[in-house]
Amino acid sequence: METGLKDRVAIVAASSKGIGRATALAFAAEGARLALCARGADALAEVAEEVRRLYGTEVYTETFDVAEDARVRQFAEAAYKHFGSIDICVTNAGGPPAKPFSDTTMAEWDSAYQLNLRSIVSFAHAVLPYMQAQRWGRFIPITSVAVKQPVLELVLSNSVRTGVVGLVRSLATQYGPHNITVNNVAPGYTATDRVKGLAHANAQATGRPAADYEAEIARDIPLRRLAKPEEVADAIVWLASERAAYITGQTILVDGGVYRGL
Repeated sequence: METGLKDRVAIVAASSKGIGRATALAFAAEGARLALCARGADALAEVAEEVRRLYGTEVYTETFDVAEDARVRQFAEAAYKHFGSIDICVTNAGGPPAKPFSDTTMAEWDSAYQLNLRSIVSFAHAVLPYMQAQRWGRFIPITSVAVKQPVLELVLSNSVRTGVVGLVRSLATQYGPHNITVNNVAPGYTATDRVKGLAHANAQATGRPAADYEAEIARDIPLRRLAKPEEVADAIVWLASERAAYITGQTILVDGGVYRGL
């Protein structure tokens, strides 16, 4: 299927591992040029080298924390200066810690807001003017199935990430006339370090092996398995493609059927 992504410039945040890494590689496979960022310099360099080796596409990288507003803006400006355009922006960040509400602190609420909502606002401020000027763009936050169906012990994520849905709907309405689509991708349980962390936390809390937790999760998924990061990446690439040009303001679940709502 022709995606129309060859030579497009795609920002992918938190792209050193997990879904971000898989997304970077998926865009590279379509011939897109990449602006990648992450906190870990060595892991980010490895991804950039893998992209160049496998696909020969151009890659620009910076190492920083997306919770830092000024660094997000500087990264977008540098990427635009390097490539001459920014066509796609995929926002991504690690989730807040898993714990019951009674164990959370106000500092953790502030951190969750900064990382999982405000960082997306920062990217939107930074890249949408470029997309507006060229009258083409794709803005795609990655959140979680928790925005549709709260997950036990993820009260921070359940609360803060839900704000992204309102942001996506608002931006889609405002920027649609400029040929910019804005959609949210909400993965379910995916085989990443995040799920391994949740399994470890559950094991500590219950005394059960972490493998039991992962098997229990799989039993509650209609497809009876966790997602592969590449499967989430495929949905993101499709939303960024010309094939999805009439889809905007939506939350696309990639959850194996975990969400039970209509």
